[in-house]
Amino acid sequence: MFQSLQLSSAITRALAEKGYQTPTPIQQQCIPLVLQGKDVFGCAQTGTGKTAAFALPMLQRLSENAGAESKSSGVKALVLAPTRELALQIHENFTDYSKYLSIKSTVIFGGVSQVNQVKALRSGTDIIIATPGRLLDLMQQGYVSLKHISCFVLDEADRMLDMGFIHDIKKIIAALPKQRQTLLFSATIPEDIIKLSASLLHDPVTVHANTVSSSSVLVNQSVFHVNKEHKRRLLSHVLSNKTVDHALVFTRTKRGADRVAKELTKQGILAAAIHGDKSQSAREKALSNFKTHKLKVLVATDIASRGIDVAGISHVINFEIPEMAETYVHRIGRTGRAGVEGNAWSFCSDDERTYLRDIQKLIQMHLPVVNHPFEQETNK
Repeated sequence: MFQSLQLSSAITRALAEKGYQTPTPIQQQCIPLVLQGKDVFGCAQTGTGKTAAFALPMLQRLSENAGAESKSSGVKALVLAPTRELALQIHENFTDYSKYLSIKSTVIFGGVSQVNQVKALRSGTDIIIATPGRLLDLMQQGYVSLKHISCFVLDEADRMLDMGFIHDIKKIIAALPKQRQTLLFSATIPEDIIKLSASLLHDPVTVHANTVSSSSVLVNQSVFHVNKEHKRRLLSHVLSNKTVDHALVFTRTKRGADRVAKELTKQGILAAAIHGDKSQSAREKALSNFKTHKLKVLVATDIASRGIDVAGISHVINFEIPEMAETYVHRIGRTGRAGVEGNAWSFCSDDERTYLRDIQKLIQMHLPVVNHPFEQETNK
């Protein structure tokens, strides 16, 4: 129970209203460490509950210090996220968790006018959740000062580096006080992340939860062998299955996502695409409609998908198998959450068999093969 983690009644009350009862492994490990003021290096993928693992103790510490005389009424905590969707999701969580606290959080991201964000900053905020580019812009314009930050979180650090944010991150870090608590979370631990953590963290405690090689036991995984040109027909066929009520479909490219969503819409299946070339309002609308089940299918690229934290996804469909085996684990982690079983179906064409072999090696299991109506055609 969350009460055993020394969280305040205001926070546990908000959690109870959200239906949170038992902390996840990363929450059990991280919350006491963050409450003690330690730096943490967390190896955790999406779906492990890592946002609450840092948000809850951060809110607790800020609320405990709220009564004390502080040097400034400025921003006291900063969370950096790689995408707008993830930043919005984290902000939504902070808002829910701090419902009974006098702590304000503000989200900052690019792709939209800065007017409302500047207005929110001017009215005063305790926590900023931001993407690096827009945060730097507002810092350079003088709207944001980081000199009183006591806690800094770098979320999905591996994705940050993949997206080329390292220089922006270094500029932001240079503006932070030397004396601060730093929490770094990454799903994978490549050499670049090890170097970054060594430069950022002071005497950190490392926490591993659901490492990237472990695919969820609650996800039923299978593979469909199919010719590339028959994949769209196969997708329509599997989506007609009554058990598929809320599906997240992955493509490797933005153009591919658009093509698949357009084809499904033509067939009368409620679908939309989400990727980096879509406007912010279009992405938010698609995500909102998917969350509220107005859309049956959301078609996404990997980078856009990082902020998709939607309850009740029944199926993840890999329309195209990812080149990186770790990406497969991230994708299927969107289903099989909160104790409810999910399904992950992968469409594998001949040119993707190498990727499939890499995935099976990583997750240490052989994916069962599903027979389907287009199977004979694939063997011709």
